[in-house]
Amino acid sequence: MRSNDGIMNILIEARKRKGISINELASLTGVAKSSISRYENRSRQFPLDQTDTFSKALGLDPKEVLGFNDDSNISLVKSIIRIPIIGEIACGDPITAQENISGYVEESTENLPSGELFYLKAKGSSMEPTIPNGSNVLIREQPEVEDGEIAAVLVNGDTEATLKRVKHQGNIIMLIPDNQEYNPYIITADNPAKILGKAIRFTTDL
Repeated sequence: MRSNDGIMNILIEARKRKGISINELASLTGVAKSSISRYENRSRQFPLDQTDTFSKALGLDPKEVLGFNDDSNISLVKSIIRIPIIGEIACGDPITAQENISGYVEESTENLPSGELFYLKAKGSSMEPTIPNGSNVLIREQPEVEDGEIAAVLVNGDTEATLKRVKHQGNIIMLIPDNQEYNPYIITADNPAKILGKAIRFTTDL
């Protein structure tokens, strides 16, 4: 199987050879223009389950794109995607920029929600007992969450991601820990923050 760079080199070469713009490819595949741009500049891993869609749009054989000659391997790849694990956060970069990624988790798409996904490692005990320290928390990217839901939120000048329950109260947003030994974090116009996505589930290592 080809590397991510190998796959993207083939897709980009085919797109340019056919004179297809990123906007046009977005229309052909139903994938956001911003996502395609991130795939091409390598700031986001190309999702292998989209190989058929992109190959069809560009007139390519998915087996050739992936470097396979066996149909059974293609079926396996369709059901597996690589989800990035976010480590240290570089200020100003998209959360899934390559420099923020510390590794990947391969998972079957059967039990995953739709949308762009990433894992964030829980640090500290502020969300215990709900989320143990050191857990990998699956996040679905979305700009808003409902009150009471747990969100990944970018704080401290976009340099730190935290996991907290969200509660809207007038003109402020409170980020509330489940551990009562910790105080809420208050978001205001003078102390802004950015919701990265909703926490879906977590896993822990034994």
